[in-house]
Amino acid sequence: MSTHGSIPMTPRRPVSRRDFLRPNTLGRQAGGARKPDAAVTGAFDLLRATRPAMGSTFEVRLPAHTPGALELASRALDRVDVLEAQMSIYRDDSELSILNATADRRPVRVERGLFDLLRLADEIAVETEGAYDAASGALSIAWGFVRGPKRVPNVEALAAARACSGRAHWRLDLERRTVAFDRHGVVVNLGGIGKGYAIDQAAEVARGHWFPTSALIHGGRSSLFALGRCPGASDGRWRVAVRNPFDPERPVGEVRLRDRAIGTSGAAFQSFEADGRVYGHILDPRSGVPAEPKAASVTVLAPSAAAADALSTAFYVLGPDASRPYLAAHPEVAVIFLLAGDDLTKPRLLAANLAEDAFEPTLGLLVEDLLTTETA
Repeated sequence: MSTHGSIPMTPRRPVSRRDFLRPNTLGRQAGGARKPDAAVTGAFDLLRATRPAMGSTFEVRLPAHTPGALELASRALDRVDVLEAQMSIYRDDSELSILNATADRRPVRVERGLFDLLRLADEIAVETEGAYDAASGALSIAWGFVRGPKRVPNVEALAAARACSGRAHWRLDLERRTVAFDRHGVVVNLGGIGKGYAIDQAAEVARGHWFPTSALIHGGRSSLFALGRCPGASDGRWRVAVRNPFDPERPVGEVRLRDRAIGTSGAAFQSFEADGRVYGHILDPRSGVPAEPKAASVTVLAPSAAAADALSTAFYVLGPDASRPYLAAHPEVAVIFLLAGDDLTKPRLLAANLAEDAFEPTLGLLVEDLLTTETA
């Protein structure tokens, strides 16, 4: 399959957040086992190794001619496994679960990589004025998005969750590398940034390989990092299709990237209905309730997959207008807001900080510059 070819289309089905980004690539799959056993040849073939993790399927794509490609792919996926064991709130013995259970009684020293991730989460929370907040896990529990069942919490339960949610309730000590909570019930949930971080770390494994290589790494196709040159592409950039939630069979466009990450968020991917009303899974940490949708989906391009993940969530909560200050101050971060138009086959696209040749729209769509366009 050529990197410049069209995307194979599948029968119409509900769009899942896990497939909202679809790489356009060439190559053959080397199975999903821990030790892929397929022999792949050809100058521009890609080895594909997959493994379930973090509630999704992670995939590493490497040029098949790379010496040690099979072993490298396994090592990259092993790194994801280690991080899942560290960050999962579904494992009582994970480092994050132990932190959540004890940090209200004493400061807890954490591993350096995890501490740096918490610092990044804190920084994004500050700069997005709380639209993304990793310390709001109590809200996700109250709504049943963790372990379930999904539900609308009563007034008392929601008030209790809000009282122990937010970065104001944690203290990060940079010198001692410790985390402390100021009250019982604070829950850190890295679901909005941890998958991206795992992708970044898998990319670091590939970057450190003894033979220089490129790689495309994704976690369920809602988060992705493109490392190095795409084999066979004249400009060296990887092609990634951005799906259309209104018509899953027709992507809205193709992003071209190299040494860059993408993250996509949208509440249509996970929701539940109660008393005739549909509630999306993306909560606004500031109000404690599901965010009112201001866009059908938000796709962010950023230097790291962790940042792209967290910012796509924050921009979904904020909407185009309220996202402008952050985007104006961070030219290294680009965004594509997909809004419903009068004709659902042609949604409206608003973008900011997007290089002219980084995105090729389809369906005859025009891309408006968010930083110079007034939105309704």
